[in-house]
Amino acid sequence: MNDTKGTPALPPALAAELDRHWIRLTLIAWIVVAIFYVWQRWSAIHWLSLGDTDDNMRLMQVRALLGGQGWYDLRNYRLNPPGGFDIHWSRIVDLPIAALILLLRPFVGNAEAEKLACGIAPLIPLAATLLGIGATVRRLVAPTAWPLAIVFMMGSTVALLMFMPDRIDHHGWQLAMLSLTVAGLCDPRGPRGGAMVGLASAVSLTIGLEMLPYCAMAGAIIALRWVWDAAERQRLLTYALALGGGCAAGFAIFASEANRVMRCDALTPIWLSVFVAAGALLALLAMVSPPRRGVRLALAVAAGAIIVTGFALLFPQCLGRPEQVSDELYNNWLGNVREAKPIYRHPLRVGLPLMALPTMGLIGALIATWRARREPSALGWACVTLFAVFAMAMLLWQVRAGPAAQVLAIPGVTALGWLILPWLLGHRSLFVRVFGTVAVFIAISGLFAGLALKWFPIDRPKPYVQRVNRATGRCLTLPAMDPLNRLPRQTIFTFVDLGPRLIALTHHNAIAGPYHRNGDAILDVQHAFKRSPAEARAIMKRHGATLMLVCPNMAESTVYRDRAPGGFYDRLAHGETFDWLQSVPMPKGSPLRLYRIR
Repeated sequence: MNDTKGTPALPPALAAELDRHWIRLTLIAWIVVAIFYVWQRWSAIHWLSLGDTDDNMRLMQVRALLGGQGWYDLRNYRLNPPGGFDIHWSRIVDLPIAALILLLRPFVGNAEAEKLACGIAPLIPLAATLLGIGATVRRLVAPTAWPLAIVFMMGSTVALLMFMPDRIDHHGWQLAMLSLTVAGLCDPRGPRGGAMVGLASAVSLTIGLEMLPYCAMAGAIIALRWVWDAAERQRLLTYALALGGGCAAGFAIFASEANRVMRCDALTPIWLSVFVAAGALLALLAMVSPPRRGVRLALAVAAGAIIVTGFALLFPQCLGRPEQVSDELYNNWLGNVREAKPIYRHPLRVGLPLMALPTMGLIGALIATWRARREPSALGWACVTLFAVFAMAMLLWQVRAGPAAQVLAIPGVTALGWLILPWLLGHRSLFVRVFGTVAVFIAISGLFAGLALKWFPIDRPKPYVQRVNRATGRCLTLPAMDPLNRLPRQTIFTFVDLGPRLIALTHHNAIAGPYHRNGDAILDVQHAFKRSPAEARAIMKRHGATLMLVCPNMAESTVYRDRAPGGFYDRLAHGETFDWLQSVPMPKGSPLRLYRIR
Protein backbone atom coordinates (compact mmCIF):
# COMPACT_ATOMS: atom_id res chain seq x y z
CA MET A 1 0.00 0.00 0.00
CA ASN A 2 3.05 2.27 0.15
CA ASP A 3 2.17 4.27 -2.92
CA THR A 4 0.60 7.57 -3.90
CA LYS A 5 -2.99 6.35 -4.21
CA GLY A 6 -5.13 8.46 -1.92
CA THR A 7 -2.14 10.62 -1.01
CA PRO A 8 -3.07 14.18 0.02
CA ALA A 9 -1.96 16.75 -2.53
CA LEU A 10 1.19 18.13 -0.93
CA PRO A 11 3.57 20.53 -2.68
CA PRO A 12 6.55 18.49 -3.90
CA ALA A 13 9.01 20.56 -1.87
CA LEU A 14 7.03 20.06 1.35
CA ALA A 15 6.61 16.34 0.69
CA ALA A 16 10.35 16.02 0.12
CA GLU A 17 11.12 17.82 3.38
CA LEU A 18 8.64 15.68 5.35
CA ASP A 19 10.26 12.58 3.91
CA ARG A 20 13.91 13.60 4.24
CA HIS A 21 13.78 15.10 7.73
CA TRP A 22 11.05 13.00 9.33
CA ILE A 23 13.13 11.98 12.36
CA ARG A 24 14.12 15.57 13.14
CA LEU A 25 10.58 16.83 12.59
CA THR A 26 9.10 14.05 14.72
CA LEU A 27 11.41 15.00 17.58
CA ILE A 28 10.44 18.66 17.18
CA ALA A 29 6.78 17.64 17.34
CA TRP A 30 7.56 15.59 20.45
CA ILE A 31 9.24 18.57 22.12
CA VAL A 32 6.19 20.72 21.42
CA VAL A 33 3.88 18.03 22.81
CA ALA A 34 6.10 17.57 25.88
CA ILE A 35 6.16 21.30 26.63
CA PHE A 36 2.39 21.45 26.26
CA TYR A 37 1.75 18.60 28.67
CA VAL A 38 4.21 19.92 31.25
CA TRP A 39 2.43 23.29 31.06
CA GLN A 40 -1.03 21.72 31.14
CA ARG A 41 -0.21 19.53 34.12
CA TRP A 42 1.99 21.95 36.00
CA SER A 43 -0.30 21.94 39.03
CA ALA A 44 -0.07 18.14 39.27
CA ILE A 45 3.71 18.32 38.92
CA HIS A 46 3.91 20.98 41.63
CA TRP A 47 1.87 18.85 44.04
CA LEU A 48 3.73 15.63 43.13
CA SER A 49 0.45 13.99 42.10
CA LEU A 50 1.66 10.44 41.70
CA GLY A 51 -1.81 8.95 41.50
CA ASP A 52 -0.84 5.29 41.13
CA THR A 53 0.78 3.23 43.87
CA ASP A 54 3.41 2.02 41.38
CA ASP A 55 4.48 5.59 40.60
CA ASN A 56 5.03 6.26 44.30
CA MET A 57 7.04 3.07 44.70
CA ARG A 58 9.10 3.95 41.64
CA LEU A 59 10.01 7.28 43.21
CA MET A 60 10.95 5.49 46.44
CA GLN A 61 13.16 3.13 44.47
CA VAL A 62 14.93 6.06 42.81
CA ARG A 63 15.35 7.83 46.16
CA ALA A 64 16.92 4.72 47.62
CA LEU A 65 19.35 4.46 44.71
CA LEU A 66 20.39 8.10 45.00
CA GLY A 67 20.60 7.66 48.76
CA GLY A 68 23.29 5.01 48.41
CA GLN A 69 21.32 1.76 48.34
CA GLY A 70 23.06 -0.94 46.32
CA TRP A 71 22.43 -1.26 42.57
CA TYR A 72 21.24 -4.85 42.96
CA ASP A 73 19.37 -4.24 46.22
CA LEU A 74 15.76 -3.39 45.35
CA ARG A 75 14.40 -4.09 48.81
CA ASN A 76 12.20 -1.31 50.16
CA TYR A 77 12.95 -0.96 53.84
CA ARG A 78 10.16 1.50 54.63
CA LEU A 79 7.34 -0.93 53.98
CA ASN A 80 7.03 -3.67 56.60
CA PRO A 81 10.10 -2.50 58.57
CA PRO A 82 12.65 -3.37 59.65
CA GLY A 83 13.06 -6.17 57.12
CA GLY A 84 11.21 -4.50 54.26
CA PHE A 85 10.30 -6.44 51.14
CA ASP A 86 11.77 -7.08 47.70
CA ILE A 87 10.04 -5.77 44.61
CA HIS A 88 10.29 -7.59 41.29
CA TRP A 89 11.20 -4.56 39.14
CA SER A 90 14.53 -3.63 37.57
CA ARG A 91 16.42 -0.36 37.62
CA ILE A 92 16.13 0.41 33.89
CA VAL A 93 13.23 2.82 34.39
CA ASP A 94 14.95 4.36 37.43
CA LEU A 95 17.84 5.67 35.34
CA PRO A 96 16.20 8.60 33.46
CA ILE A 97 14.39 9.73 36.61
CA ALA A 98 17.58 9.61 38.66
CA ALA A 99 19.54 11.36 35.91
CA LEU A 100 17.01 14.22 35.76
CA ILE A 101 17.08 14.63 39.54
CA LEU A 102 20.88 14.78 39.56
CA LEU A 103 20.85 17.23 36.66
CA LEU A 104 18.26 19.58 38.17
CA ARG A 105 19.16 19.34 41.86
CA PRO A 106 22.01 21.90 41.83
CA PHE A 107 19.68 24.52 40.34
CA VAL A 108 16.34 24.02 42.13
CA GLY A 109 17.04 21.83 45.17
CA ASN A 110 16.18 18.20 45.74
CA ALA A 111 12.44 18.48 46.38
CA GLU A 112 11.76 20.56 43.27
CA ALA A 113 14.13 18.40 41.22
CA GLU A 114 12.09 15.33 42.14
CA LYS A 115 8.87 17.02 41.08
CA LEU A 116 10.31 18.16 37.76
CA ALA A 117 11.89 14.76 37.09
CA CYS A 118 8.57 13.02 37.73
CA GLY A 119 6.92 15.46 35.34
CA ILE A 120 9.46 15.16 32.53
CA ALA A 121 10.65 11.55 32.67
CA PRO A 122 7.40 9.88 31.45
CA LEU A 123 7.51 11.98 28.27
CA ILE A 124 10.91 10.58 27.22
CA PRO A 125 9.60 7.16 26.04
CA LEU A 126 6.90 9.01 24.08
CA ALA A 127 9.66 10.16 21.71
CA ALA A 128 10.69 6.55 21.03
CA THR A 129 7.05 5.57 20.58
CA LEU A 130 6.43 8.30 18.00
CA LEU A 131 9.59 7.35 16.12
CA GLY A 132 8.59 3.68 16.07
CA ILE A 133 5.09 4.49 14.84
CA GLY A 134 6.48 6.93 12.28
CA ALA A 135 8.89 4.35 10.89
CA THR A 136 6.06 1.82 10.56
CA VAL A 137 3.63 4.06 8.69
CA ARG A 138 6.39 5.41 6.42
CA ARG A 139 7.15 1.86 5.34
CA LEU A 140 3.57 0.68 4.99
CA VAL A 141 1.39 3.70 4.20
CA ALA A 142 3.48 6.48 2.64
CA PRO A 143 6.74 8.32 3.39
CA THR A 144 4.79 11.45 4.37
CA ALA A 145 2.08 9.72 6.45
CA TRP A 146 3.89 9.99 9.78
CA PRO A 147 2.33 13.37 10.82
CA LEU A 148 -1.14 11.82 10.55
CA ALA A 149 0.02 8.93 12.74
CA ILE A 150 1.18 11.40 15.40
CA VAL A 151 -2.22 13.10 15.32
CA PHE A 152 -4.00 9.78 15.84
CA MET A 153 -1.59 8.87 18.66
CA MET A 154 -2.39 12.15 20.38
CA GLY A 155 -6.07 11.20 20.24
CA SER A 156 -5.66 7.85 21.98
CA THR A 157 -7.39 7.59 25.35
CA VAL A 158 -5.52 5.21 27.63
CA ALA A 159 -2.25 4.78 25.69
CA LEU A 160 -1.34 8.46 25.94
CA LEU A 161 -2.03 8.44 29.67
CA MET A 162 0.97 6.14 30.13
CA PHE A 163 3.25 9.01 29.04
CA MET A 164 1.70 11.82 31.04
CA PRO A 165 3.69 13.80 33.62
CA ASP A 166 3.95 11.96 36.98
CA ARG A 167 3.21 8.56 35.35
CA ILE A 168 6.75 7.47 36.10
CA ASP A 169 6.26 3.71 36.24
CA HIS A 170 7.43 1.38 33.47
CA HIS A 171 4.36 1.20 31.20
CA GLY A 172 5.43 4.03 28.89
CA TRP A 173 8.82 2.43 28.28
CA GLN A 174 7.25 -0.92 27.46
CA LEU A 175 4.85 0.73 24.99
CA ALA A 176 7.88 2.40 23.40
CA MET A 177 9.55 -0.99 23.00
CA LEU A 178 6.33 -2.34 21.48
CA SER A 179 6.24 0.42 18.86
CA LEU A 180 9.88 -0.30 17.99
CA THR A 181 9.05 -3.99 17.76
CA VAL A 182 6.36 -3.33 15.16
CA ALA A 183 8.73 -1.05 13.24
CA GLY A 184 11.30 -3.85 13.21
CA LEU A 185 8.77 -6.39 11.97
CA CYS A 186 7.96 -4.08 9.03
CA ASP A 187 11.55 -3.15 8.26
CA PRO A 188 12.41 -4.22 4.68
CA ARG A 189 16.02 -4.71 5.78
CA GLY A 190 15.81 -8.08 7.44
CA PRO A 191 18.96 -8.06 9.61
CA ARG A 192 18.27 -4.58 10.96
CA GLY A 193 14.59 -5.34 11.58
CA GLY A 194 15.36 -8.62 13.35
CA ALA A 195 17.93 -6.97 15.60
CA MET A 196 15.48 -4.20 16.48
CA VAL A 197 12.74 -6.66 17.42
CA GLY A 198 15.11 -8.78 19.47
CA LEU A 199 16.63 -5.87 21.37
CA ALA A 200 13.29 -4.17 21.98
CA SER A 201 11.87 -7.44 23.31
CA ALA A 202 14.91 -7.96 25.55
CA VAL A 203 14.63 -4.46 27.02
CA SER A 204 10.90 -4.90 27.61
CA LEU A 205 11.40 -8.25 29.32
CA THR A 206 14.20 -6.87 31.48
CA ILE A 207 11.86 -4.10 32.62
CA GLY A 208 9.09 -6.59 33.46
CA LEU A 209 7.12 -9.52 32.11
CA GLU A 210 3.87 -7.63 31.46
CA MET A 211 4.58 -7.58 27.72
CA LEU A 212 5.72 -11.20 27.54
CA PRO A 213 2.74 -12.26 25.37
CA TYR A 214 3.52 -9.51 22.86
CA CYS A 215 7.20 -10.44 22.80
CA ALA A 216 6.24 -14.06 22.18
CA MET A 217 3.88 -12.95 19.40
CA ALA A 218 6.65 -10.92 17.77
CA GLY A 219 8.94 -13.95 17.82
CA ALA A 220 6.20 -16.12 16.33
CA ILE A 221 5.62 -13.59 13.53
CA ILE A 222 9.32 -13.50 12.66
CA ALA A 223 9.41 -17.29 12.61
CA LEU A 224 6.33 -17.36 10.35
CA ARG A 225 8.00 -14.89 7.97
CA TRP A 226 10.95 -17.26 7.73
CA VAL A 227 8.66 -20.24 7.19
CA TRP A 228 6.92 -18.40 4.37
CA ASP A 229 10.09 -17.05 2.77
CA ALA A 230 13.54 -18.57 3.31
CA ALA A 231 15.07 -15.22 2.39
CA GLU A 232 13.98 -14.05 5.85
CA ARG A 233 16.68 -16.16 7.48
CA GLN A 234 18.88 -13.14 8.23
CA ARG A 235 16.00 -11.42 10.03
CA LEU A 236 15.40 -14.57 12.08
CA LEU A 237 19.10 -14.96 12.86
CA THR A 238 19.68 -11.41 14.07
CA TYR A 239 16.43 -11.53 16.06
CA ALA A 240 17.48 -14.74 17.79
CA LEU A 241 20.94 -13.46 18.67
CA ALA A 242 19.61 -10.08 19.85
CA LEU A 243 16.89 -11.69 21.98
CA GLY A 244 19.14 -14.23 23.69
CA GLY A 245 22.10 -11.89 24.06
CA GLY A 246 19.95 -8.94 25.09
CA CYS A 247 18.17 -10.89 27.80
CA ALA A 248 21.48 -12.25 29.09
CA ALA A 249 22.93 -8.75 29.24
CA GLY A 250 19.77 -7.39 30.83
CA PHE A 251 19.89 -10.06 33.52
CA ALA A 252 23.57 -9.50 34.24
CA ILE A 253 23.26 -5.72 34.48
CA PHE A 254 19.82 -5.18 35.95
CA ALA A 255 18.57 -8.30 37.76
CA SER A 256 18.33 -7.60 41.48
CA GLU A 257 19.65 -9.97 44.11
CA ALA A 258 16.10 -11.09 44.79
CA ASN A 259 15.59 -11.87 41.08
CA ARG A 260 18.54 -14.24 40.92
CA VAL A 261 16.48 -17.04 42.41
CA MET A 262 13.97 -19.38 40.77
CA ARG A 263 10.91 -17.13 40.70
CA CYS A 264 8.32 -16.77 37.92
CA ASP A 265 7.40 -13.08 38.08
CA ALA A 266 10.43 -11.38 36.52
CA LEU A 267 13.53 -11.97 34.40
CA THR A 268 14.96 -14.58 36.77
CA PRO A 269 17.12 -17.62 35.91
CA ILE A 270 13.88 -19.38 34.87
CA TRP A 271 12.89 -16.94 32.15
CA LEU A 272 16.49 -16.18 31.22
CA SER A 273 17.02 -19.84 30.37
CA VAL A 274 13.81 -19.85 28.32
CA PHE A 275 14.78 -16.81 26.23
CA VAL A 276 18.38 -17.89 25.74
CA ALA A 277 17.23 -21.38 24.71
CA ALA A 278 14.65 -19.89 22.35
CA GLY A 279 17.27 -17.63 20.83
CA ALA A 280 19.68 -20.53 20.36
CA LEU A 281 17.06 -22.75 18.71
CA LEU A 282 15.87 -20.01 16.37
CA ALA A 283 19.46 -19.14 15.45
CA LEU A 284 20.05 -22.81 14.63
CA LEU A 285 16.94 -22.87 12.42
CA ALA A 286 18.13 -19.75 10.60
CA MET A 287 21.55 -21.23 9.95
CA VAL A 288 20.13 -24.54 8.68
CA SER A 289 17.21 -22.91 6.77
CA PRO A 290 16.12 -25.81 4.53
CA PRO A 291 14.78 -24.79 1.11
CA ARG A 292 11.37 -26.51 1.44
CA ARG A 293 8.62 -24.53 3.17
CA GLY A 294 7.04 -27.61 4.71
CA VAL A 295 10.31 -28.61 6.33
CA ARG A 296 10.79 -25.11 7.71
CA LEU A 297 7.30 -25.21 9.19
CA ALA A 298 7.96 -28.57 10.80
CA LEU A 299 11.22 -27.32 12.30
CA ALA A 300 9.56 -24.16 13.64
CA VAL A 301 6.78 -26.18 15.25
CA ALA A 302 9.33 -28.59 16.73
CA ALA A 303 11.35 -25.72 18.18
CA GLY A 304 8.24 -24.23 19.75
CA ALA A 305 7.24 -27.61 21.16
CA ILE A 306 10.72 -28.10 22.67
CA ILE A 307 10.59 -24.71 24.40
CA VAL A 308 7.06 -25.18 25.75
CA THR A 309 7.64 -28.78 26.85
CA GLY A 310 10.97 -27.99 28.46
CA PHE A 311 9.41 -25.07 30.34
CA ALA A 312 6.56 -27.24 31.60
CA LEU A 313 8.86 -30.06 32.72
CA LEU A 314 11.62 -27.96 34.25
CA PHE A 315 9.54 -25.19 35.81
CA PRO A 316 6.10 -26.61 36.67
CA GLN A 317 5.73 -24.06 39.47
CA CYS A 318 5.32 -21.36 36.81
CA LEU A 319 2.40 -23.03 35.03
CA GLY A 320 -0.07 -21.57 37.51
CA ARG A 321 0.03 -18.08 38.93
CA PRO A 322 3.40 -16.49 38.13
CA GLU A 323 3.07 -14.37 41.28
CA GLN A 324 2.98 -17.60 43.35
CA VAL A 325 0.62 -16.16 45.94
CA SER A 326 -1.59 -18.09 48.33
CA ASP A 327 -5.19 -18.92 47.52
CA GLU A 328 -6.37 -16.56 50.26
CA LEU A 329 -4.37 -13.64 48.91
CA TYR A 330 -5.53 -14.33 45.36
CA ASN A 331 -9.20 -14.55 46.36
CA ASN A 332 -9.07 -11.51 48.64
CA TRP A 333 -6.87 -9.26 46.54
CA LEU A 334 -5.05 -10.28 43.34
CA GLY A 335 -8.08 -11.89 41.71
CA ASN A 336 -10.08 -8.70 42.29
CA VAL A 337 -7.65 -6.24 40.68
CA ARG A 338 -9.78 -4.39 38.12
CA GLU A 339 -7.14 -4.06 35.41
CA ALA A 340 -6.60 -7.82 35.47
CA LYS A 341 -10.23 -8.50 34.50
CA PRO A 342 -11.37 -8.92 30.86
CA ILE A 343 -12.90 -5.95 29.11
CA TYR A 344 -16.41 -7.41 29.11
CA ARG A 345 -16.33 -7.42 32.92
CA HIS A 346 -15.97 -3.63 32.95
CA PRO A 347 -18.72 -1.02 32.59
CA LEU A 348 -19.47 0.45 29.18
CA ARG A 349 -17.96 3.81 30.14
CA VAL A 350 -14.60 2.02 30.48
CA GLY A 351 -14.81 -0.53 27.69
CA LEU A 352 -16.26 1.54 24.84
CA PRO A 353 -13.58 4.30 24.67
CA LEU A 354 -10.87 1.70 25.15
CA MET A 355 -12.13 -0.58 22.36
CA ALA A 356 -13.00 2.09 19.79
CA LEU A 357 -9.48 2.86 18.54
CA PRO A 358 -8.28 -0.79 18.39
CA THR A 359 -11.44 -1.72 16.50
CA MET A 360 -10.90 0.99 13.90
CA GLY A 361 -7.22 0.06 13.73
CA LEU A 362 -8.04 -3.55 13.00
CA ILE A 363 -10.51 -2.54 10.28
CA GLY A 364 -7.89 -0.28 8.73
CA ALA A 365 -5.19 -2.96 8.92
CA LEU A 366 -7.43 -5.53 7.25
CA ILE A 367 -8.32 -3.14 4.43
CA ALA A 368 -4.68 -2.12 3.99
CA THR A 369 -3.54 -5.74 3.93
CA TRP A 370 -6.07 -6.55 1.23
CA ARG A 371 -5.10 -3.53 -0.87
CA ALA A 372 -1.41 -4.38 -0.56
CA ARG A 373 -1.82 -8.08 -1.30
CA ARG A 374 0.22 -7.84 -4.53
CA GLU A 375 2.73 -5.29 -3.26
CA PRO A 376 6.00 -5.58 -1.32
CA SER A 377 4.36 -4.07 1.76
CA ALA A 378 1.88 -6.97 2.02
CA LEU A 379 4.12 -8.93 4.40
CA GLY A 380 4.54 -5.93 6.69
CA TRP A 381 0.80 -5.32 6.76
CA ALA A 382 0.23 -8.98 7.54
CA CYS A 383 2.47 -8.55 10.60
CA VAL A 384 0.55 -5.46 11.74
CA THR A 385 -2.80 -7.20 11.23
CA LEU A 386 -1.72 -10.28 13.17
CA PHE A 387 -0.57 -8.07 16.02
CA ALA A 388 -3.83 -6.08 15.94
CA VAL A 389 -5.89 -9.27 16.14
CA PHE A 390 -3.71 -10.51 18.98
CA ALA A 391 -4.12 -7.23 20.88
CA MET A 392 -7.90 -7.43 20.57
CA ALA A 393 -7.80 -10.98 21.90
CA MET A 394 -5.66 -9.85 24.83
CA LEU A 395 -8.42 -7.42 25.85
CA LEU A 396 -10.66 -10.42 26.33
CA TRP A 397 -8.13 -11.66 28.88
CA GLN A 398 -7.17 -8.49 30.76
CA VAL A 399 -8.20 -4.88 30.28
CA ARG A 400 -4.64 -3.79 31.12
CA ALA A 401 -3.85 -4.73 27.50
CA GLY A 402 -5.73 -1.59 26.40
CA PRO A 403 -2.75 0.80 26.04
CA ALA A 404 -0.84 -1.72 23.92
CA ALA A 405 -3.92 -2.36 21.76
CA GLN A 406 -4.25 1.36 21.11
CA VAL A 407 -0.59 1.78 20.15
CA LEU A 408 -0.86 -1.19 17.79
CA ALA A 409 -3.97 0.37 16.23
CA ILE A 410 -2.18 3.52 14.99
CA PRO A 411 -0.80 2.07 11.71
CA GLY A 412 -4.25 0.75 10.79
CA VAL A 413 -6.14 3.97 11.52
CA THR A 414 -3.43 5.95 9.71
CA ALA A 415 -3.93 3.81 6.60
CA LEU A 416 -7.68 4.28 6.88
CA GLY A 417 -7.32 8.04 7.25
CA TRP A 418 -4.80 8.21 4.40
CA LEU A 419 -7.35 6.47 2.19
CA ILE A 420 -10.52 8.40 3.12
CA LEU A 421 -9.52 11.88 4.27
CA PRO A 422 -7.92 13.06 0.96
CA TRP A 423 -11.13 12.29 -0.90
CA LEU A 424 -13.16 14.30 1.59
CA LEU A 425 -10.72 17.21 1.61
CA GLY A 426 -10.83 17.37 -2.16
CA HIS A 427 -14.61 17.22 -2.45
CA ARG A 428 -16.38 20.06 -4.30
CA SER A 429 -18.87 20.56 -1.47
CA LEU A 430 -17.70 22.80 1.36
CA PHE A 431 -20.05 20.97 3.72
CA VAL A 432 -18.45 17.62 2.88
CA ARG A 433 -14.93 19.06 3.10
CA VAL A 434 -15.50 20.50 6.56
CA PHE A 435 -18.14 18.48 8.35
CA GLY A 436 -17.45 15.25 6.51
CA THR A 437 -13.74 15.40 7.32
CA VAL A 438 -14.39 16.17 10.98
CA ALA A 439 -16.99 13.40 11.29
CA VAL A 440 -14.80 10.79 9.62
CA PHE A 441 -11.78 11.80 11.70
CA ILE A 442 -13.82 11.46 14.91
CA ALA A 443 -15.00 8.03 13.76
CA ILE A 444 -11.59 6.73 12.64
CA SER A 445 -9.77 8.01 15.72
CA GLY A 446 -12.26 6.36 18.10
CA LEU A 447 -13.08 9.72 19.70
CA PHE A 448 -16.74 9.06 18.95
CA ALA A 449 -16.88 6.69 21.92
CA GLY A 450 -15.95 9.34 24.46
CA LEU A 451 -18.30 11.85 22.88
CA ALA A 452 -21.16 9.35 22.93
CA LEU A 453 -20.68 8.70 26.64
CA LYS A 454 -20.52 12.43 27.30
CA TRP A 455 -23.64 13.36 25.38
CA PHE A 456 -25.84 10.40 26.21
CA PRO A 457 -26.64 9.04 29.69
CA ILE A 458 -24.99 5.67 29.06
CA ASP A 459 -23.72 3.83 32.10
CA ARG A 460 -23.01 6.92 34.19
CA PRO A 461 -21.05 6.24 37.40
CA LYS A 462 -23.29 5.88 40.41
CA PRO A 463 -23.19 8.48 43.22
CA TYR A 464 -21.65 5.82 45.47
CA VAL A 465 -18.76 5.35 43.05
CA GLN A 466 -18.30 9.09 42.70
CA ARG A 467 -18.16 9.48 46.48
CA VAL A 468 -15.52 6.75 46.75
CA ASN A 469 -13.44 8.31 43.97
CA ARG A 470 -13.56 11.73 45.63
CA ALA A 471 -12.51 10.33 48.99
CA THR A 472 -9.66 8.35 47.46
CA GLY A 473 -8.41 11.36 45.52
CA ARG A 474 -8.48 13.69 48.53
CA CYS A 475 -6.63 11.34 50.86
CA LEU A 476 -3.73 10.87 48.44
CA THR A 477 -2.89 14.55 48.08
CA LEU A 478 0.21 16.26 49.41
CA PRO A 479 -1.80 18.76 51.52
CA ALA A 480 -3.66 15.88 53.17
CA MET A 481 -0.49 13.95 53.97
CA ASP A 482 1.87 16.79 54.87
CA PRO A 483 0.54 17.38 58.43
CA LEU A 484 1.77 13.88 59.32
CA ASN A 485 5.34 15.14 58.95
CA ARG A 486 4.88 17.24 62.09
CA LEU A 487 4.91 14.03 64.13
CA PRO A 488 8.11 12.15 64.94
CA ARG A 489 8.96 9.39 62.47
CA GLN A 490 7.25 6.11 63.30
CA THR A 491 5.48 3.14 61.73
CA ILE A 492 1.88 3.81 60.70
CA PHE A 493 -0.62 1.01 60.16
CA THR A 494 -2.80 1.97 57.20
CA PHE A 495 -4.57 0.62 54.13
CA VAL A 496 -2.55 -1.35 51.58
CA ASP A 497 -3.28 1.17 48.82
CA LEU A 498 -2.31 4.06 51.09
CA GLY A 499 1.08 2.62 52.09
CA PRO A 500 3.20 3.64 49.06
CA ARG A 501 1.77 7.16 49.02
CA LEU A 502 2.36 7.54 52.76
CA ILE A 503 6.06 6.68 52.56
CA ALA A 504 6.51 8.83 49.43
CA LEU A 505 5.06 12.00 51.00
CA THR A 506 6.04 11.62 54.65
CA HIS A 507 9.00 10.40 56.69
CA HIS A 508 6.91 7.65 58.28
CA ASN A 509 7.01 3.92 57.55
CA ALA A 510 4.04 1.78 56.52
CA ILE A 511 3.23 -1.92 56.56
CA ALA A 512 2.18 -2.97 53.06
CA GLY A 513 1.75 -1.96 49.43
CA PRO A 514 -0.20 -3.76 46.69
CA TYR A 515 2.69 -5.98 45.59
CA HIS A 516 2.53 -9.76 45.58
CA ARG A 517 5.96 -10.23 47.14
CA ASN A 518 4.55 -8.29 50.08
CA GLY A 519 1.79 -10.88 50.40
CA ASP A 520 2.09 -11.75 54.09
CA ALA A 521 1.95 -8.08 55.10
CA ILE A 522 -1.06 -7.52 52.81
CA LEU A 523 -2.90 -10.34 54.55
CA ASP A 524 -1.98 -8.93 57.95
CA VAL A 525 -3.53 -5.58 57.02
CA GLN A 526 -6.66 -7.28 55.70
CA HIS A 527 -6.97 -9.50 58.77
CA ALA A 528 -6.55 -6.54 61.11
CA PHE A 529 -9.32 -4.50 59.53
CA LYS A 530 -11.67 -7.43 58.94
CA ARG A 531 -11.36 -9.36 62.19
CA SER A 532 -11.99 -8.51 65.83
CA PRO A 533 -10.56 -5.40 67.53
CA ALA A 534 -8.37 -7.60 69.74
CA GLU A 535 -6.85 -9.33 66.71
CA ALA A 536 -6.36 -5.98 65.03
CA ARG A 537 -4.42 -4.59 67.96
CA ALA A 538 -2.26 -7.70 68.18
CA ILE A 539 -1.36 -7.52 64.48
CA MET A 540 -0.54 -3.81 64.70
CA LYS A 541 1.65 -4.34 67.75
CA ARG A 542 3.42 -7.24 66.06
CA HIS A 543 4.42 -4.93 63.23
CA GLY A 544 5.65 -2.25 65.62
CA ALA A 545 3.00 0.25 64.54
CA THR A 546 2.33 3.14 66.92
CA LEU A 547 -0.19 5.03 64.77
CA MET A 548 -3.15 3.97 62.62
CA LEU A 549 -4.26 6.01 59.62
CA VAL A 550 -7.52 5.50 57.72
CA CYS A 551 -9.33 7.28 54.91
CA PRO A 552 -13.12 6.95 55.31
CA ASN A 553 -14.88 6.00 52.05
CA MET A 554 -11.62 5.22 50.27
CA ALA A 555 -12.15 2.31 47.88
CA GLU A 556 -10.22 -0.14 50.06
CA SER A 557 -12.13 0.92 53.18
CA THR A 558 -15.42 -0.16 51.60
CA VAL A 559 -14.10 -3.71 51.34
CA TYR A 560 -13.47 -3.86 55.08
CA ARG A 561 -16.69 -2.05 55.97
CA ASP A 562 -19.14 -3.76 53.60
CA ARG A 563 -17.69 -7.26 53.23
CA ALA A 564 -16.67 -7.88 56.84
CA PRO A 565 -19.67 -6.75 58.94
CA GLY A 566 -18.88 -6.75 62.63
CA GLY A 567 -15.16 -6.57 61.96
CA PHE A 568 -12.83 -4.01 63.49
CA TYR A 569 -13.03 -1.45 60.69
CA ASP A 570 -16.78 -1.83 60.26
CA ARG A 571 -17.25 -1.07 63.96
CA LEU A 572 -14.81 1.84 63.78
CA ALA A 573 -16.58 3.28 60.71
CA HIS A 574 -19.89 3.19 62.59
CA GLY A 575 -18.52 5.32 65.41
CA GLU A 576 -17.46 2.72 67.97
CA THR A 577 -14.48 3.65 70.14
CA PHE A 578 -11.83 1.39 71.65
CA ASP A 579 -9.79 1.92 74.79
CA TRP A 580 -6.53 1.02 73.01
CA LEU A 581 -7.11 3.53 70.20
CA GLN A 582 -6.80 7.29 70.84
CA SER A 583 -7.81 9.85 68.22
CA VAL A 584 -5.03 12.22 67.13
CA PRO A 585 -6.22 15.67 65.99
CA MET A 586 -5.77 16.46 62.28
CA PRO A 587 -6.28 19.84 60.58
CA LYS A 588 -9.85 20.96 60.04
CA GLY A 589 -11.31 19.47 56.86
CA SER A 590 -8.71 16.71 56.61
CA PRO A 591 -10.04 13.60 54.85
CA LEU A 592 -7.78 11.40 56.99
CA ARG A 593 -8.37 9.98 60.46
CA LEU A 594 -5.35 9.31 62.67
CA TYR A 595 -5.23 7.26 65.87
CA ARG A 596 -2.55 6.44 68.41
CA ILE A 597 -2.21 2.74 69.22
CA ARG A 598 -1.84 2.10 72.95
